[in-house]
Amino acid sequence: MARDNKEILKECEAFLEGHFLLSSGRHSGAYCQMAFLQQHPDKCAEVMASVAEQLKDTDVDVIVGPAMGGIVYAYELGRQLGKRAIFTERVDNVMTLKRFAIHPGEKCIIAEDVVTTGISSLETKRVIEEAGGTCLGIVCVVDRTRAEAPSPIPILASALKLDLPNYLPEECPICKEGKLPLVHLGSRKMKEQAKQTL
Repeated sequence: MARDNKEILKECEAFLEGHFLLSSGRHSGAYCQMAFLQQHPDKCAEVMASVAEQLKDTDVDVIVGPAMGGIVYAYELGRQLGKRAIFTERVDNVMTLKRFAIHPGEKCIIAEDVVTTGISSLETKRVIEEAGGTCLGIVCVVDRTRAEAPSPIPILASALKLDLPNYLPEECPICKEGKLPLVHLGSRKMKEQAKQTL
């Protein structure tokens, strides 16, 4: 019997609580530090097995992981599904397909660590489509999207759905309390306005 994916994340200390700046620019009282899961290949494979199971009947050619967070998950999903796995990366803060090729007509799935708004994935979708590929949707380890703010790209599968509130900076109750400093753990460069809140 498969173990609970949330318990695996807790084992890896991949679930944090505090005051965090998300890559979307929004604030949250919880953060999934997915790099901590990546330290444990066996646990990462165990979590991604549930995603692979959901995709077993999907006609896909390439799994695309945006750097940095999606690389390991794209690789592991590609390994379990027997598909090619590649990654996009930033050059001068613009997402590009620097090392690999997507061939015209190839069906692609974006593999992310955490999806909150889905906005970041739009950059990778653009790269896929500019190369002539088709973006079928997103898969992720943790789906943090909310009904009132769905992802602009369909989420095909996730290992875990977490309903964790996130806030616009000017509406953040944690900021208003003034007790916890704002921490940015992601790798993406933030807009200047967001940087000034750190």
